[in-house]
Amino acid sequence: MPVVTVGNAQVHYTRTGTGPALVLVHGTGSAGAELTWGGIAHRFADRHTVIMPDLSGTDRTSDDGAPLTVEGLAEQVAAVIEDAVDTTDGAGAMGSTGAAGTGAGPAADVLGFSMGAPVAAALAASRPDLVRRLVMVAGWVRTDADEYVRNLFTLWRRLGTVDAEAFGRSVTMTGFSRDFLNAIGRDEVEKLVPNMPPTPGTLRHVDLDSRVDIRRLLPLVRAETLVVGCSQDATVPVGNSRDLHAAIPGSAYAEIDAGHVVFFEKPDEFVGLVRDFLVRDFVPAP
Repeated sequence: MPVVTVGNAQVHYTRTGTGPALVLVHGTGSAGAELTWGGIAHRFADRHTVIMPDLSGTDRTSDDGAPLTVEGLAEQVAAVIEDAVDTTDGAGAMGSTGAAGTGAGPAADVLGFSMGAPVAAALAASRPDLVRRLVMVAGWVRTDADEYVRNLFTLWRRLGTVDAEAFGRSVTMTGFSRDFLNAIGRDEVEKLVPNMPPTPGTLRHVDLDSRVDIRRLLPLVRAETLVVGCSQDATVPVGNSRDLHAAIPGSAYAEIDAGHVVFFEKPDEFVGLVRDFLVRDFVPAP
């Protein structure tokens, strides 16, 4: 597994598939990219070289344990792109171990989910040379602007230190829609509860979630952008995605009838939406 040094962090990432580079930025959880993208990455790898960093707070990446920042994690994603992609040879052109892309321009398409959405936005704002198209799923602009979200992350921080099972049940209950949980049944729901234990790394992510504020960065995003909201999202309610779309000039917006982990509930619809956006001629939303 490749490793890139960013400050005092040793950032691991994986790379699979062939074609133009697509970077998948994971959400909260110390299991990192595997937890977020393990069930869906292969759906993109037939057309893209899929690059998945494990950022600080994950089990595979080591650092000094300091509080995380959106900007700091964006720097880690930038370093992974520069290490994994030949940025001197056009959009998504891979180095000797990857497949060549076509055309001149930024190095990669970037897809960020949940916590990864503000990180991806910060990357696009600070390093426009690296981001061709940007997709943000179930993201938000500012935690303090939504009392529901602020209280949920505060609850997670406290539950994570006193009751791991309650933490897992809260994550499961808010991560998936009621319809989905009822459809898969009790046995499958119980299997979901321990999926994201409140490890120290996970709680570092939750701490960052509770402090997100990217208002000043969003007007700087110049990449062609798609914001995806989830109409039944009980972790980051869909109004936050609509606000994110409104704050990015010229961005496009789409909404899927699903809970927070939309690609788990509606994988075909999600993959089709993202694929269509990455290949079509971009027409900014009115």
